[in-house]
Amino acid sequence: MKPTDTKNPEYFHKVVDCQYACPAHTPVPEYIRLIAAERYTDAYMINWQSNVFPGILGRTCDRPCEPACRRVRVEEQPVAICRLKRVAADNKEDIRDRLPEIPKTKNGKRVALIGAGPASLTVARGLAPLGYSIDIFDNQFAGGGMMRSQIPSFRLPIEVLDEEVNYILDMGINAVFDIQVESLREILEEDYDAVFVGTGAPRGKGLNLPGLEDAMPNVYLGIDWLSSVAFEHTRSIGKRVLVLGGGNTAMDCCRTSRRMGGEDVRVVVRSPFEEMKASPWEKEDAANEGIPIYNNHVPKEFVVEDGKLKGMHFEKVEAHYDDEGKRTLVPTGEDLVFMEADDVLMAIGQENAFPWIERDLGIEFDKWEMPVVDPVTFQSTNEKVFFGGDSAFGPENIITAVAHGHQAAVSIDLFCRGEDVHNRPPPHVSQSSQKMGVHEWSYDNAVANDLRYVVPHAPLSKALKNRKIEVELGFDTETGYKEAERCLNCDVQTVFDELRCIECDACVDICPTDCITFTTNGTEEDLRQRLEAPAGNLAQDLYISADLPTMRVMVKDENVCLHCGLCAERCPTTAWDMQKFLYNVSKAGE
Repeated sequence: MKPTDTKNPEYFHKVVDCQYACPAHTPVPEYIRLIAAERYTDAYMINWQSNVFPGILGRTCDRPCEPACRRVRVEEQPVAICRLKRVAADNKEDIRDRLPEIPKTKNGKRVALIGAGPASLTVARGLAPLGYSIDIFDNQFAGGGMMRSQIPSFRLPIEVLDEEVNYILDMGINAVFDIQVESLREILEEDYDAVFVGTGAPRGKGLNLPGLEDAMPNVYLGIDWLSSVAFEHTRSIGKRVLVLGGGNTAMDCCRTSRRMGGEDVRVVVRSPFEEMKASPWEKEDAANEGIPIYNNHVPKEFVVEDGKLKGMHFEKVEAHYDDEGKRTLVPTGEDLVFMEADDVLMAIGQENAFPWIERDLGIEFDKWEMPVVDPVTFQSTNEKVFFGGDSAFGPENIITAVAHGHQAAVSIDLFCRGEDVHNRPPPHVSQSSQKMGVHEWSYDNAVANDLRYVVPHAPLSKALKNRKIEVELGFDTETGYKEAERCLNCDVQTVFDELRCIECDACVDICPTDCITFTTNGTEEDLRQRLEAPAGNLAQDLYISADLPTMRVMVKDENVCLHCGLCAERCPTTAWDMQKFLYNVSKAGE
């Protein structure tokens, strides 16, 4: 194999598993160290630069970073990365003096943003400091999009949402609320230099089952019902509630129902419990509130008697899998299961709806009626129109919408300056040694068993009486410090200098995970089998040195390295060094 090109910024970026897994590539270990140092405002600002909504995401993020966390090499549970983000948000000082200055003299370019959700707000946050005049349009009374209408207050307090949304809207944005954009053509005729569409996936999916027409007064689409509750148009629900679906929206529906008067609230899902789309912690929170989940039940019909909904029939199924892992739900042959219900909430998915975009504007749509969007630039086939968030590629999550917004802002800025939108600015990268003395590092490099700390919750007796009482209370600063100390600092890289190496193998002897091997070179497949411990995870690279004097090479399996620094401490010639690698995705104007 060829020597590893560690000058390529993507090499060490990939080794920082948590940051690499984050769609917005937030420098996770960097802000966690700042939390441990009680520098909460600094930690918050690192988050704000990348994910824009630290307080919101510290409560609601889908946490793609946590399954990737290197702590699971030591024990079962990853670092509570998401909840540490909240520690920074809850304990920060006033940050308004740290926000970008907005030029009083504009640059002459006008941009329209359709929808005021996380993607559009991120675009505004990227372009406003560059002097763009920005108009944002939304059919709700305030900004936030589906963060406001779909996430219950017991998960996301309205004051947290308002604070972080207003940081952006206060950047001189002209926000036009309570308006439904009915025509993209009319927007384009206003002579904007660019238009960004961030309208989400606003249409809920339903089930056209027998009996639906008669049951309609008591059957609701989950996302519409949650909006109605959020905007206080709906204040109660029946005592017996069935929630159909297995995603996070279904979890929000069932937990909200408990707070709105539901006594017998059940979630019914066709898939096996383990394959539900809801996040594990969302299912756990629902279970803790006494809400049962009936899996492997397929809805068959609504039961209506004398014009009144009585309940639903379900067919029990089993999941069968073919050789390729494709699932088929096979009926068990048992009698249909009847469940009583006063109301039914259907939370089986969401989809996009673009009836307001005329089909003669040069915007191509695919067979699913989704716009054709470049996955790198987020530009549509009409060069002036960009898409992001759920509007671009279908329902995802907040952090993905933020990542889209950053890249769309880069593209819009390049486009408005007459430059090639495919000429993406490189990331900002820095690398610096952490050595303070012969055996002393500027970070805590001890690796010890340390189980994940539990986030405290409000008492159920109190939480279930008021849908606006936040359930998760968050870590206090002492527990936040302890949880931060579980981070293995995987952004502090083991950097090898073959010119200093005397091939004493001391690093091999001391490595606790057997991730370092000195051997003759070969193909990747061959090397992976000849290491001190076989390297089976093909998703992580091997670190290969140039040829050493004995014609061996150093090979390190990046997958199991704990970044403990013992190799660098043990090395008598400083051939190994621990260097902090900081990677920041470039933003618009950089």
